[in-house]
Amino acid sequence: MDNMAPDTSSQKVTPPGDFEIKDYLRLELMPHFMCPGCGHGIALRALLWAIHELGIEKDNLAIVSGIGCSGRVGAYIDANTFHFTHGRPLAMATGLKLARPDLTVIVISGDGDCLAIGGNHLIHACRRNLDITCLMLNNEVYGMTGGQVSPTTSDSMLTTTTTAGNMEPAFDACKLAEAAGAGLVGREVTLQVPTLKNLIKEGISHQGFSFLEIISDCTEVYGRKNDLGESPEMILKQKSDLRPESFGNTADQPFRPNKLETGVLARTGRPEYGAAYRAHGGRAKTHGRKK
Repeated sequence: MDNMAPDTSSQKVTPPGDFEIKDYLRLELMPHFMCPGCGHGIALRALLWAIHELGIEKDNLAIVSGIGCSGRVGAYIDANTFHFTHGRPLAMATGLKLARPDLTVIVISGDGDCLAIGGNHLIHACRRNLDITCLMLNNEVYGMTGGQVSPTTSDSMLTTTTTAGNMEPAFDACKLAEAAGAGLVGREVTLQVPTLKNLIKEGISHQGFSFLEIISDCTEVYGRKNDLGESPEMILKQKSDLRPESFGNTADQPFRPNKLETGVLARTGRPEYGAAYRAHGGRAKTHGRKK
C-alpha cells in the first residue's frame, strides 16, 4: 500500500496541447520589450495559463498595471487592459471593481510600484478586502527607470542609488499584506511554473483581496551589478534559499537570504467589500423610504 501512487484523478491538469499562450496575447505588439531571462515573462505565462484553466472570457477580464517593467506586462494581454500612473493601479482597480463587479480584475504591479509610491494604496486595498487579485512581481530593483534601490532590495546589494551596498531593511511584502487584512496572501518563485499557476488560480478564485508575491529576477540591471550570473543561476539561487532541502548545494551565496516561505501563507473568511458595500447601499435606500 505504501508504494501506491496518490490518486490525482480529481485534480484538474491542462494537457500542454490544450493551452496555447498565443490565444491570449496581442501578437501585433511582439516582439516584447522584456530582456532575455527576465522572470516577468514567466510570470505572464503562469497567469495566462491560470486564466485559461479557470475559463475566464477575455471580455470579462480586466488587467490593471502601473509603471515599470511589470507595468508593461499587462499590455501584451488580449483583454481589457489599463496602464495607470505610478503606484496607482490598485486605486484604479478599486473603482473599476466597484463599478463593474462582474469583471475579474487583476493588478500586475512591481515591488517599487506596489510598495514604495503605491504602498498606501496596497495597505487600504488589503484592509477593504475587495475582490481583486494583485500580483506583485518582485525583482528587488527599479529595473526600467535606472536600477535604483527598491523596498525589497536585499541587504548589502548594489544598485545605482546604493553604490556601497543597501543598508535599508527589506520589506516582507506578504507579512505587510497579511497584517493589513488581505483575504488571501501567497508567494512563489518563477522557477516553479505549474505551482505558480495553481497559486494564481487560487488567488483569482478567492472571494476577497488576494495578494501574491512572485519572486522574479532582473538579469540585465540587478544581476549584472551584483555578479549574480544569468537567469538560470539567479533563479536557482532563489530556490536554493527558499527551499534549501532541494537546491541547497547550488549556490555559495543565496540570492535572497531571508528564508521566505512559499505557497498560501494566510487566508481569512472576512466579508468581501464589494458585496458588503452594495448590501449597505440597499439598506440605506430602504431606510430612506421608511422616512
